[in-house]
Amino acid sequence: MGDPACDGGGLGYVNPRISRPGRARIIWPVALVAVLMFGFGFVLVPLYDVFCEYTGLNGKVKSEVAREEQIKPDLSRVVSVEFLTTVNGAMPLDFRAEVKKLKVHPGEYQTVTFYGKNTSGLRVLGRAIPSVAPGWATKFLRKTQCFCFDEQSFEPNEEKEMSVRFVIDPALPTTVSDMTLSYTFFDITAQR
Repeated sequence: MGDPACDGGGLGYVNPRISRPGRARIIWPVALVAVLMFGFGFVLVPLYDVFCEYTGLNGKVKSEVAREEQIKPDLSRVVSVEFLTTVNGAMPLDFRAEVKKLKVHPGEYQTVTFYGKNTSGLRVLGRAIPSVAPGWATKFLRKTQCFCFDEQSFEPNEEKEMSVRFVIDPALPTTVSDMTLSYTFFDITAQR
């Protein structure tokens, strides 16, 4: 037959040649990798937030009101600002900007109107989340008024005008000639 230490090999057979210390050398590194993976997953979100804030890659716009102050416009430059609108999920809302693209001089205040229409027979509560591209240019876009600062309530079949008033800081690097300001509406009716 063969070596009795190797025979009997059905499932559940433990080879006596592999000692308990040998098994421990395998189990501890595997357990350590599992703990490190869990820890990495736990700190990933805060690390991502720090990374995005440092690099400006995510394009998140802080939803805080900027004070309207007198700024000398840079009339020698024109920045094209594109407006994108989307509705997340199955929210019954038609959402669009008054204009698709606007050419502005940095330092000049602009107001753009957006339209939202509830297409259902029920009251809907929504929140618009802004985003800017390129992401690092977010700090050069200041909003003095925005529908995104507050929740928006739409009665059944109601259409409403919502506006954003903004200025692009003249300190925006001259290499930037195009920006995109996008808004995504989220249905938060169930949360209230």
